[in-house]
Amino acid sequence: MQFGIFSVSDVTRDPVAGRTPDDTERVRAMLTIARHADEAGLDVFATGEHHNPPFVASSPTTMLGYLAGVTRNITLSTATTLITTNDPVRIAEEYAMLQVVSDGRMDLMLGRGNTGPVYPWFGQDIRQGIPLAIENYALVRRLWTEDVVDWEGKFRTPLQGFTSTPRPLDGVPPFVWHGSIRSPEIAEQAAYYGDGFLHNNIFWPMSHTRQMVRFYRQRYEHHGHGRADQAIVGLGGQVFVRKNAQDARREFRPYFDVAPVYGHGPSMEDFTRDTPLTVGSPQEVIDRYGAFIDDVGYYQRQLFLTDHAGLPLKTVLEQIDLLAGEIVPELRRIAAARRPADVPENPPTHAERVALARAAAADAARDASREETAQAEAAQEDEVTVR
Repeated sequence: MQFGIFSVSDVTRDPVAGRTPDDTERVRAMLTIARHADEAGLDVFATGEHHNPPFVASSPTTMLGYLAGVTRNITLSTATTLITTNDPVRIAEEYAMLQVVSDGRMDLMLGRGNTGPVYPWFGQDIRQGIPLAIENYALVRRLWTEDVVDWEGKFRTPLQGFTSTPRPLDGVPPFVWHGSIRSPEIAEQAAYYGDGFLHNNIFWPMSHTRQMVRFYRQRYEHHGHGRADQAIVGLGGQVFVRKNAQDARREFRPYFDVAPVYGHGPSMEDFTRDTPLTVGSPQEVIDRYGAFIDDVGYYQRQLFLTDHAGLPLKTVLEQIDLLAGEIVPELRRIAAARRPADVPENPPTHAERVALARAAAADAARDASREETAQAEAAQEDEVTVR
């Protein structure tokens, strides 16, 4: 199982230090966090995409392209790429470019976004969110898999003889996740194409997560991509950890209480009871997240939100060290022990996808050769019969 971190890129006042970073400081902090996660041995760094304050991650491919040059092993991803308000042509081009720049060490998660005003800023209608996601992704796939595309749809101008450049690395498009917390249509879209499904359940009870993942798995099998338990699933999460659980709760409470995303609402105790937020010791995190397999089956990616609510950079880096050093090794052990032998351990790498594509091409060539031979033999028999 892969373990990593994701950032929503919020610029939030630190209620303890009494200061708010500016946009430049926040962007540079995210770069530092990603590099530190790579050095610590985590598997994934993912950035959200937002076009409204108080968030700064408006250009994920710029950030991830830079990180491709300064990291060594970590998979670079998005959490989320907005399939609804971005032009699908630009998505196809920008992420193929990122794939080439990173030598395949990337993937992306597509989502509709949850900020209503963003839609009209980019000329779209939020009421068309689902149809936009369906149409735009169908076009992205064609742009990645067909060298020349003629296309006409509802939400953008037609294309005639269009070639998206650069072409995907080794002729194989990036691996795609579809992220949704409440829309079965998006889970269906992921299942239809045999893509990954990530339920970023940081504000939701496990009962809801279990229902959404089960639906995706059932539809994945229905569409013939494999058994339901072989579908590629990811989950979100939130943790704040200290060696001593009471220290963790005392330190995190002032950040929780005023954070824009959940402050001034349920108590920290209620929130940790009802959602995946876990504030405590490493063992408490291990016990809780190690049990998620009981709820959704073996899954391939677990991402944690760590750099939010105004937490200072030093604290975030300490959280990464605790995750990588004490929590993730135990979660890997638990996951490995629970994985059925014929269920994928991780999402497919670029190299694995290239190998599968080449094997499929070789099988198709052999089938074509056999068909050609059979037709030639049949023609020969017909000629003999005529004579």
